[in-house]
Amino acid sequence: MCCTDMALAYIEAHAAWSEANTRPSLARDYAAFVNRDGDGAARAAFAVEGIRCAGCMGTIERGLAGLPGIARARLNLSDRRLAVTWEPGAEPDIGAILEALRALGFEGRPFDPGRVAEAEAAETRRLIRALAVAGFASMNVMLLAVSVWAGNVSDMTSENRDLFHWIQAVIALPAAAYAGRPFYEGAIRGLRAGRVTMDFPITLGVVLALAMSVAETLSGAAHTYFDGAVMLLFFLLIGRVLDQAMRRRTRTFAENLAALRSASATLVAPDGTLRDVPVADLDSGTRILLRPGERVPADGVVEQGTSDLDQSLVTGETAALPVQAGARVFAGALNGSGALTIRVTSPAGQSLLDEVEGLMGRALEARSRTLVLADRATRLYVPLVHAAAALTLACWLAAGAGWHASLLAAVAVLIVTCPCALGLAIPAVQMVAAGALFREGVLPQDGTALERFAAIDTVVFDKTGTLTLPEPVLAAAGADLPDLALAARLALSSRHPMAMALAAAGGAPPFPGAQEAAGLGVRAVDDGVELRLGSPAFCGAQAEAAAVLAHHPDASVICFRAGGAAPVAFPVRQDLRPDAAAVVAGLLEAGLRVLILSGDRAAAVAAVAGRLGGVGGRPLSA
Repeated sequence: MCCTDMALAYIEAHAAWSEANTRPSLARDYAAFVNRDGDGAARAAFAVEGIRCAGCMGTIERGLAGLPGIARARLNLSDRRLAVTWEPGAEPDIGAILEALRALGFEGRPFDPGRVAEAEAAETRRLIRALAVAGFASMNVMLLAVSVWAGNVSDMTSENRDLFHWIQAVIALPAAAYAGRPFYEGAIRGLRAGRVTMDFPITLGVVLALAMSVAETLSGAAHTYFDGAVMLLFFLLIGRVLDQAMRRRTRTFAENLAALRSASATLVAPDGTLRDVPVADLDSGTRILLRPGERVPADGVVEQGTSDLDQSLVTGETAALPVQAGARVFAGALNGSGALTIRVTSPAGQSLLDEVEGLMGRALEARSRTLVLADRATRLYVPLVHAAAALTLACWLAAGAGWHASLLAAVAVLIVTCPCALGLAIPAVQMVAAGALFREGVLPQDGTALERFAAIDTVVFDKTGTLTLPEPVLAAAGADLPDLALAARLALSSRHPMAMALAAAGGAPPFPGAQEAAGLGVRAVDDGVELRLGSPAFCGAQAEAAAVLAHHPDASVICFRAGGAAPVAFPVRQDLRPDAAAVVAGLLEAGLRVLILSGDRAAAVAAVAGRLGGVGGRPLSA
């Protein structure tokens, strides 16, 4: 055996050993990504490479459905995430999932949002480079083709025509070899798995068109088809780039949720020492320290401390809510001014934020009727196209046209029937519609949302920040409110949103030495008199607050007290947006049902509904 043979044998043996030892290791690594639902069913998410269209979705879901123990397999086309759910009690076989995906012509790995974004950015750059090459080549090849067409009906010599054909070949062949790689790779991957994908008719049509063009150029024929092959790649790549951009937009909400997560937490040990640990290491009953400005890493109950939390993810309210010992807090909430000691009740993977992400993921995995129809169409499309091309070839041969003319007709059928509509029109329509909605301030999180617009019969609004302005204002700003000037000066020393509404009413500088009590209010001393601004309990103004709320049910109150004088309660509310009434009136007149869904007090929501409803005798529901 020569040295070369020995080297090749060693390389093959080492590759086989590596594959045999790597797969079990991968399966063990993937096991860390398996989660258990409350009923004992295991769930895992995989990132799948090589997905091109709805046909790939159907192939994967049908291929995995036959595996033992699999209850459900759903693929999200927007981020190429495969969610697999096993039956309750079934032991998840990660290796079987990986092998099944590989047998279908795809590669799977643990779903990591960070890696998905990196892979998507790399794929976008690759598609844009291919699009640029195809665009440059198509412009030049088309310019030469137009010259040949004009010369065929004028006095162009055959030598000049052949020269132009060769120049087209020099430009088109390398350009098509580079720009068509996304389609060639998909076709080859499918053939290796024993499948014919949507990339196969594209690849076959382009390759045959180029091969026929080279043959026509060698024979000195009058026509070649380099321009058609390169232009086809150019337009299909436009569709791929637009589709990639739409997928990136659908991940916006998921990225926003991920930004609410904390990577680490400050663990309070039994001896009182502090140390930073990953959030994944937190268990139920663990005590953690939450400093001002940090986000809550896991659901829990406050044991010590007072502060104010921004829990808009749960309540929908932009105003920070005061919390103290015994209050429940949720992962993702932003801590205000005080330090809190929290006992974890729901560890990582079981928090409310995880439930919200799960609901969003299942919504994106839902299959619409249009998507199911597209799946069926793609399954029928490839065999029908190939059958039509073969039938065209047979009919032309039977009519005595000869192999040359018959093959040209069959290639023309493949080119004409290439999936331009599925590959270009659908993503183009999605992008145009999404762009129009975006300019109007609406960002669709799911491509299937467009098809559901026609079936809308109910519109649900959030109150705070949607129907109302986010900035609070005094509800009785035009009245002669006592002590407003003093309260406004004191409010300048507070970061609470309701205090900012008072601060806007004054023009004097803040009191020196003012101190804020976390979750309660702010205090200062002026000429020996203690001034307080904050909650009714902090100012001893419960009765005054109740009286104000009776006259302003849609408002909140902030109280002020100067020494032993009678306290004052200021009504603060968020005004309606200028166009809110017109929008709601238009929806009601169009026959739609309009609802308000809010985490605010029932009286405040009912008051806003009353101010917006009553159009045509139809009240607004809160």
